[in-house]
Amino acid sequence: MKDLGTLEGKLLLFGGVYSNLQALEKLMKLAGEEGVEPSNIICTGDIVGYCAQPEETVNLFREWGVHAIAGNVEQNLREGGLDCGCEFKEGGRCESFAKNWYPYAQVNLSQGSVDWMETLPLNLSFHYHGKRVVVVHGSYYFISEYIFRSTPWSIKQKNFEDTKADIIVAGHCGLPFSDEQNDKLWLNPGVIGMPANDGTPRVWYAIMDKVNGDIYFEHRSFTFNADYTHDLMMRKHLPDAYAETLLTGLWDNNEILPREETERQGEAIEF
Repeated sequence: MKDLGTLEGKLLLFGGVYSNLQALEKLMKLAGEEGVEPSNIICTGDIVGYCAQPEETVNLFREWGVHAIAGNVEQNLREGGLDCGCEFKEGGRCESFAKNWYPYAQVNLSQGSVDWMETLPLNLSFHYHGKRVVVVHGSYYFISEYIFRSTPWSIKQKNFEDTKADIIVAGHCGLPFSDEQNDKLWLNPGVIGMPANDGTPRVWYAIMDKVNGDIYFEHRSFTFNADYTHDLMMRKHLPDAYAETLLTGLWDNNEILPREETERQGEAIEF
């Protein structure tokens, strides 16, 4: 757990860049338009992933200078793991895709980039307008645990109790959502590297600020040059199913999703 001390002003939260350089470039532009400094920007991990430019993405991310934790992909890359550690279903389609994109990322990352991943903490904490905020990838207990909107609150509550957090900012599951109970907030800002299975090419991040004395957050989406990102993936012989998701906004399968989230596939997300 790395402590950032106290943060003030507008925050920008995001995750899952997934080696998508075009999405990262667009988010950097949006952050500039919002007037959010790198010191107030936080990534929930998985900077590297399915797309075609892992080294270029890491280099730009490092130049940007924002805060980040290690996702399961960074953890496994820096430890020399044989797979991405996403806890995909054994023998499933996601596992078969990972046998393609993960070795590609390994081969196309410099030692300097892997060494930089060694510096990423597993969790961040900070105070924000009187609230303790903790940033995790999957959960506080397991970097690859899938926590969704439909995940029972009792599972989330345990994370709050053991981190003494008022707000938990999490990633990994690929879907933006918030869940607020007992004066506690679980916030997943979503990911920018792949659409959220809602039938649109939008990708997601979140803004947090103090408005009229209260902490306020808003889920926001954007689009980028997905055609170019798709074409790069096809040229590099990366999984065509993930490349198509960039255009259709639909996941190839719902292996990781609970029933409630599965039933919402293709339903445009609205907040």
